[in-house]
Amino acid sequence: MEAKPMNDGELFCHLSSARIAELIRTAEGAVCYAGPGIQQEPAKAIAEVASRIGPELVTVSLDFDERVMRMGYGDIAAVQSLREAGVLINSSPGLRSALIIVDGEGYTFTPTPLYLEAETATDSARNALRLSPEQVAEALARLSPAAKAIAIARTNDPVEKTRIANLPVEVGGIQVDEVQFKQVDENLKQAPPVRFDLARQVRVFEPYLQYVELSLTGAAIQRHRLAIPASIQKLGVSKDLEGRLRTTFDLIEKGGKLSSKPLENALNKIRKNFTPSLGKDHGRVVLKSAKPILIERLEAFRKQLEEHQQQVGAELQKHLDESRQTIVDYYLPRVMEAPPDALLGQSLSGQATENGARQWLNAELDRVFPSAESLIQVMRLEERYKDVTFETLNREDFLQLVKEAFSGVDWDKAYAEFRAAGEDGSDAQKD
Repeated sequence: MEAKPMNDGELFCHLSSARIAELIRTAEGAVCYAGPGIQQEPAKAIAEVASRIGPELVTVSLDFDERVMRMGYGDIAAVQSLREAGVLINSSPGLRSALIIVDGEGYTFTPTPLYLEAETATDSARNALRLSPEQVAEALARLSPAAKAIAIARTNDPVEKTRIANLPVEVGGIQVDEVQFKQVDENLKQAPPVRFDLARQVRVFEPYLQYVELSLTGAAIQRHRLAIPASIQKLGVSKDLEGRLRTTFDLIEKGGKLSSKPLENALNKIRKNFTPSLGKDHGRVVLKSAKPILIERLEAFRKQLEEHQQQVGAELQKHLDESRQTIVDYYLPRVMEAPPDALLGQSLSGQATENGARQWLNAELDRVFPSAESLIQVMRLEERYKDVTFETLNREDFLQLVKEAFSGVDWDKAYAEFRAAGEDGSDAQKD
């Protein structure tokens, strides 16, 4: 978009990359730029001017660091274009304010970190302050040795020349060398910055939503089933049915007091109230505004879980013994009616006695019956939270599913911001 000319009478004004580039292209004498980084439009304009007036009349000071570029303050391709034009880059670590001076006209401005927001073309977004001639000279003198020389050359007053010459350089005194440039370039190639337009879109929903997974482990001992040994299963069974029966036995009653069902019901209620599902392709989400209450409910649930584990630890063996007795009592008449050879082979009398039958049944169950110690695990509630990503937010059904899950929230407004955050693709890194 073509930049509009600035009003000469304004103290506060708006400077975008396009306007900075426009100002640079008017240069006849000298250009000085300082900032955390530089975008491609101003860099292209500086390269053009350097070929016209000479790179020695161009001063550029940057915080040449990959973190700066990951925040979107600048672009390494822009720096490369300056280097190719013969423009030397001064290193100014930690610099976050920015300055542009062209032929004595100067502005200090706040650059836009594109990772956080897109550059705006709105004149009402006043991010710059016009400098007076005295402030321009002061800024040049403190910017770099080359800029100080330009400031000295611009004044005819001997006293002022001496004053400027005595000012200390505060910003860029060391040049970015080839080693430093290659190191930053390589780091960015190995781990490229995220696309800034996509990062901004994700942040629209980050304050609202978070994915959450809640899982209960080690509590469902009622799901353990015992396979009745084949030697017991086939007691009194005809040859036609032998081998077809697969008898199992519930170690714990599903509705008993050691069952985890009440706990699971309580956790499912928490899930329903605070973490609605957006479908199997999305998972469950929680409103960040409701997350503190969710955490309170989960802490109360953990106390309930601890009490349940203590009860299980105290009573489980008793229940296992009762379950074993139930099985023995059920099969004892069948053993007495048709004693298996394995029992008769252990009898001194050659006859099956009730006591012997009980011993044989218990011996067979010893092979498959667990102890309470082996069943009791650490009962744990696990919770995992993940922030939203662009891939999940950009699915066509996302907004509708969120609307259905949280009908009381104005998602249309948030989604409009989401779309707007990605409309300006000028800052997006190319694949």
